[in-house]
Amino acid sequence: MALGTLALVEALLYGVRPEAWEPPGDVEAHPLLGSLAKAPMRLTEVADPTFLLPDWVITTPRLTGICGSDSKQVFMDWGEVATPDNPMKAFFSLPQVLGHEVVADVVATGPEAEGLEVGERVVLNPWLSCGPRGVSPRCPACEGGDYSLCWNFAAPPIAPGIHTGTSRDASGGYAPLMPAHDSMLYKVPDGVPDELAVFADPFAVSLHAITRHPPTPGGRVMVYGAGALGSCATAILRSLYPDVDVLVVARFGAQAALARSLGATVIGHEPASRVVEEAAAWSGGVLQPADGLPMAYPGGIGVVYDTIGKRETFEVGARVLEARGTLVKAGVHGPTFWEDTPLYFKEISFVGSNAFGFEEIDGVRQHGIAHYLDLVASGRVDLTGMLTHTFPLASWRDAFVALATQDESGAIKVAFDQRGAGA
Repeated sequence: MALGTLALVEALLYGVRPEAWEPPGDVEAHPLLGSLAKAPMRLTEVADPTFLLPDWVITTPRLTGICGSDSKQVFMDWGEVATPDNPMKAFFSLPQVLGHEVVADVVATGPEAEGLEVGERVVLNPWLSCGPRGVSPRCPACEGGDYSLCWNFAAPPIAPGIHTGTSRDASGGYAPLMPAHDSMLYKVPDGVPDELAVFADPFAVSLHAITRHPPTPGGRVMVYGAGALGSCATAILRSLYPDVDVLVVARFGAQAALARSLGATVIGHEPASRVVEEAAAWSGGVLQPADGLPMAYPGGIGVVYDTIGKRETFEVGARVLEARGTLVKAGVHGPTFWEDTPLYFKEISFVGSNAFGFEEIDGVRQHGIAHYLDLVASGRVDLTGMLTHTFPLASWRDAFVALATQDESGAIKVAFDQRGAGA
């Protein structure tokens, strides 16, 4: 592939004036459709990517998953509390090409890139940490394999951004070409199809949350949410911690069916009082009477892995946990106010979990993405059925409509199929 002459490619660019679009269906029933009509994103011509540094490569995406964080940007779903003071603005630059759950082919290598050959199929580790930015010596977080805690997410020459798709320079997979540092790409084993390889990123996110905050042997845990992160968390718990009982709170029928197929007990997501009651009954927690939302005390659930991160999920999670249990915030949502009295009363640990890095499984320490590829290749994890919809990039609004209407579409994971015409 020749990169000497700058050309134009058509990419899905975020941070630009939107095109006029009439939402299909009932906007009152599905308010995200109304937000989609205002999304500051459009398919437009951009300059094709070049090597950001000499050890970068160029890839062509095959399959790019739509992450929940991408959806929140596109739907402008910022949460219930308006705040101008979000410190993450320092690690964000516009305009940007989204898409960081990427299976791709290497099509060109920079003069100093190592370990990769043109034609190899890879998955993306999207973090724009010290190595990709050319920072030397690397920060302590990167030295320890905690790339999501890198100290240098705004270090030049690459524009601010925590990962591919959040920097105006490091464009993502919603385009026919995508740059990446040689350390950001993991080779996909021949026996792992694109349709499973595309889950490497969300799987590694859930793996990080669980390995850093593991369940007690023989204990009980709850996975709040059954989208991609929740489904991955359920698969991890059933594979790596088979003696642990898993309860999943699922919102949609397709999600519930997948969670059951992965070996979990499933309950519905509303009303909140019923979630508390059913979780308490399942775990053996004693339900305390209350005028409002009840609380299980003592509770019977050791860890709640919250893949949603909203007011109601925090309030329910804190109420069903046992004393000194752990509430893990793995889902990303806007800021919220919530009734957190159970935190101090039960001495609950409320912890955040930020993406992924190096994790240890069965005595082997390697990147979470490498663990996923090994687990899939060996047959220990099978997420078949989680990829429910694919679309060509030109039909990007249809892809987000499927996500905005999950109750009707049955969507769990939606991806852009860039290998040809999407299904």
